[in-house]
Amino acid sequence: MAPVATSEKQATDIADLKTRAADKLFNPFYSPPDIDDGSSDYKFTDFKVRGFRHSPTAASLVLTVRLPQFIQPSFPNLSWEPLKEVEVTERALHADPSKKDLLSAASKVTHLTPAIGVELEGIDLRQLTDQQKDELALLVAERGVVFLRNQEIDIYQQLDLARHYGPLHKHATTGIPKNGLEEVHVVYNDSSRRPDASAFAKIDLWHSDVTYEIQPPGVTSLKVITGPEVGGDTLWSSGYALYSSLSPGLQTYLEGLHAVHSGVAQAEGNRAAGLPVRRKEIESVHPLVRVHPATGWKSVFVNPGFTRRIVGVPKAESDAILTFLFRQISDNPDFQVRFRWTEGSIALWDNRIVTHSATFDFWPATRHALRATPHAEKPLSVAEYEKATGKVAKDRQIEVWKQLGVDVATGNGASAGSSKSRYND
Repeated sequence: MAPVATSEKQATDIADLKTRAADKLFNPFYSPPDIDDGSSDYKFTDFKVRGFRHSPTAASLVLTVRLPQFIQPSFPNLSWEPLKEVEVTERALHADPSKKDLLSAASKVTHLTPAIGVELEGIDLRQLTDQQKDELALLVAERGVVFLRNQEIDIYQQLDLARHYGPLHKHATTGIPKNGLEEVHVVYNDSSRRPDASAFAKIDLWHSDVTYEIQPPGVTSLKVITGPEVGGDTLWSSGYALYSSLSPGLQTYLEGLHAVHSGVAQAEGNRAAGLPVRRKEIESVHPLVRVHPATGWKSVFVNPGFTRRIVGVPKAESDAILTFLFRQISDNPDFQVRFRWTEGSIALWDNRIVTHSATFDFWPATRHALRATPHAEKPLSVAEYEKATGKVAKDRQIEVWKQLGVDVATGNGASAGSSKSRYND
């Protein structure tokens, strides 16, 4: 094929289009927020993140002109030491298994699906005793995520509650609130940040928070302080239920594998925007199936947001296994619960056993939430858990069926004597 002549103007136009397209992309995990809508009377301004300047592409110059008062200096140029493994007390192990102190204080307890999610009514998180906090941790460990509405707990009290469960994580790349609370993770979107489908696929949004850390989070809380009238829901998917759904042979195979969880993409997103990375990015290797220390139940522990590859297997095999698991997380409604937020709602979930994904269907409305994120233990594989505790790790679904007095075949969860199942909805 003969070479095609390209004018200098055409080349310049193509380069400009590429630059503008790159500037336009917004990935919720890997692209830090650059602006907000400029509202001067927003009541939670102190909990917005500090704005920043970045290289002046065509698109960003337009935004700078439109909102100059909110384009502030870059994120604090701090340097934090690498995280080291620390001892964490598993508070759920101190709970009364019946959770009588917590549940007796609730006016209503509603299980939202068989696999995951429970909503408590009549409980004020500000008033919990230490015993009730421990029982709340156990309830979160068992149900994956606990929801409470109309909570007046403020961010300082939310941080104190989180500290009961472990030392708080400070995110190395996301924005710090204007009031300087480094341990607060801000979730903020408004009319200035329209999601762009060319930046990410919906499956990419499923994640468990910062699993690349040596000790990823445990009982995490998120409170919505401003939300749209409709939209902006969050979904959670149970790693327990995913494990229980697999065949015995696949369960055994996955229990022997480890996977790489990477923080590189988040760091590169900051650097591409001209922002500092406050703590050098890391990659950690974690078991693909981990055991929750309080329940003793096995959970699949991978997520599309941060898990990159399985160690020690051919790439094609790794890709196939991870794609299958990621699709089960995102596509199988039997593992999921969906929560419609109202202002003052709070969710507490266990990052060790669930993944979650936000919906971005509410633009141009504002959605603003604050997260407190305590570290948990370093993930233990089935073999490591059983060696350390002398206990046998369990399949949650089989244990639940046993409690219900159901005679089931151990393995893939099929009812004893049943070889077929049909749906007639």
